[in-house]
Amino acid sequence: MNMVGTVESLWRYPVKSMRGEEMDEIFAGFAGVYGDRLYAFGRSTASKGFPYLTARDQRQMLRYRPRFRQPEKTIAPPNLAEAENMPPGATPLYGDPAELLLDVETPAGTTLAIDDRALIELLRAGIDPAPEVTLMRSERALTDCRPLSLIALQSVRKLAEETGIVVDKRRFRANIYLDLPTAEGFAEDGFVGRALRIGSKFVVSIVDRDPRCMVITLDPDTGDKTPAVLKTVAQAHGGMIGVYGAVLAEGMVHKGDSVELLD
Repeated sequence: MNMVGTVESLWRYPVKSMRGEEMDEIFAGFAGVYGDRLYAFGRSTASKGFPYLTARDQRQMLRYRPRFRQPEKTIAPPNLAEAENMPPGATPLYGDPAELLLDVETPAGTTLAIDDRALIELLRAGIDPAPEVTLMRSERALTDCRPLSLIALQSVRKLAEETGIVVDKRRFRANIYLDLPTAEGFAEDGFVGRALRIGSKFVVSIVDRDPRCMVITLDPDTGDKTPAVLKTVAQAHGGMIGVYGAVLAEGMVHKGDSVELLD
């Protein structure tokens, strides 16, 4: 076996562009991480190809904290045993929508239901002209591109060295953060075109490097902008950091799991 590292941490983002939550375990399926980007907000002024309201439009979205009302029921699909044996492309059964409802804590500390009109009004605030904003929900993760994103801690540290500033890994909003034995950054780029087995069952094909936008310039706690982060990624790394994956074999992934590069 060709062990290349371990899982440092696992994250999902119940509402697109809002704060993520660190998980001890996740179910990663063909449609993405269970409970990841389950909700998003659409904006009337967006293009048809990317209809979302994100932190590119409203930086403070990053400070809104979604919380599932029944978190114990959101870790894995109710048909987990069956899901782990599904053929590629099949989507596991999602739980009852009532079990996947969530509330959102605003930066001011107010808690609102995800479908509360007051939340929409807060998200529209400060955008000129103010768009119409609508709640979206999908059982396929509402990701920008591929269903799963990964990045190595070593790449984040390398970028910090290159920029001369502290770079919080959360800027990159990955699902799986890898800890690789090499001190060199961007080693995960070498996984493109190959597959990784993570833990006992889960297998992911690494299909692309991850092209980045201005969201990585935003501090995840304050929304403050640091343009040097994206500028360095653009100039030194072709605008890319981290990788995208497509799931080949569904399964549970746990913090600390071994990562094996398959032949």
